Amino acid sequence: MSEMKPGFLDRVLQQSALRRFRRWAETARDTDLKDLRRNRAVARRMRYHLDELIHVADDRLALPVMGNQAVPVPYDADWSWRPELFCGPLPVPGISSVENKSTLGREVTLFHDCAESELTLRQLRNTSAEDLAAYGLRLDVFQFDGSYLSLVIDLPDAAAYDLKRRHLVRFDAIVELERPLEVFARLNIQHGPNTEQIVRELPSNDRALVVEFDLAYTNLNEKRVERLWVDLIFESPEMSQVVLRDLYFSRRPRAEL
Repeated sequence: MSEMKPGFLDRVLQQSALRRFRRWAETARDTDLKDLRRNRAVARRMRYHLDELIHVADDRLALPVMGNQAVPVPYDADWSWRPELFCGPLPVPGISSVENKSTLGREVTLFHDCAESELTLRQLRNTSAEDLAAYGLRLDVFQFDGSYLSLVIDLPDAAAYDLKRRHLVRFDAIVELERPLEVFARLNIQHGPNTEQIVRELPSNDRALVVEFDLAYTNLNEKRVERLWVDLIFESPEMSQVVLRDLYFSRRPRAEL
């Protein structure tokens, strides 16, 4: 249970203790040795708790802020979003021996056709000062006897609202690969009975990635757009680890020619 905020009496006691320690410090050279020994013992006990408080506070305050939705999107973006998994702690932070179509949070699903799953998914706390997202996602693959492995991110309804063929849909990611791995991103747009798909290969030598999907080259029926999702498809993933430190999406209208 969290403590209540300090009241007036607490502040008075804190100020009194601060004045007492200041006085002891200022008079330490002239204090009677018996009193000095007692004051030193009290100060040492106090220092232990103060050092512990400062250590924990510095550690926590250096971490990326939970719930952060700030993303460095293009200035003309009309929508942006970061999945909940990267914003705050999930009730279930991880899954081992992940079955096909297992979900982590409300928006992330893992698809595969392994006969025996040796896959794990886990949410992890980001600790680097460079990370904007509070949490990341780690995928571990050991033995892999399947033919496909994909991580699906369902985009919210706002991504589909008023979507036009003149839009560019973009996602930014910070990806750490244990070994070189071919990874493809596929944008899926369901409009009526049809689904438009655009595939891009992710650069394998960059940690910070930017991928854009230009809807001008699709047969999108703008009046029937229902939902969007993105597949991250991993080729030959056996004995590999993938860490997504951040992942966020945005869209913007293409400049008129």
